[in-house]
Amino acid sequence: MTIANDMIVNEGIRAREVRLIAADGEQLGIKSKADALKMAEDANLDLVLVAAKAKPPVARIMDYGKYRFELQKKQREARKKQKVVSVKEVRLSPSIDTNDFNTKLKNALKFLAKGEKVRVSIRFKGRAITHKDIGREVLNRMADATKEVATVEQRPKMEGRSMFLQLAPKADK
Repeated sequence: MTIANDMIVNEGIRAREVRLIAADGEQLGIKSKADALKMAEDANLDLVLVAAKAKPPVARIMDYGKYRFELQKKQREARKKQKVVSVKEVRLSPSIDTNDFNTKLKNALKFLAKGEKVRVSIRFKGRAITHKDIGREVLNRMADATKEVATVEQRPKMEGRSMFLQLAPKADK
């Protein structure tokens, strides 16, 4: 008896009778559990419950070990193909100078070229928090400078003493 991925195998099947499907996909009709187990054993395969909610439940004769291996192989392939998007952060200040801004812009463009999202943040220190509009202008300047390669995913937003802007690379067509 093995239960994996909601599949019930061999003696784990509780139903008295099942609709049986052969290893080659042929419908064998409704059989008692004992007959189905005997047929599976004769074929040197497993009896696997495919649809437990059906009336009567549907069972299939198959090599369960091979089936699980194929399933795991598909999951590994799917994991290989998925892309992990990381978020890089570029920190600015409200009173940033032009050359410093250009350096930070170059870093942001480099991250965007690699396909990573960029979070541009401004931390307000001391009394600078009273001039949020200056910080918003700096973030908008960054958004305008990167509009060729990035889309603004999140407009400038205040969180505590910081203001954030999220940029994502434009999707290639």
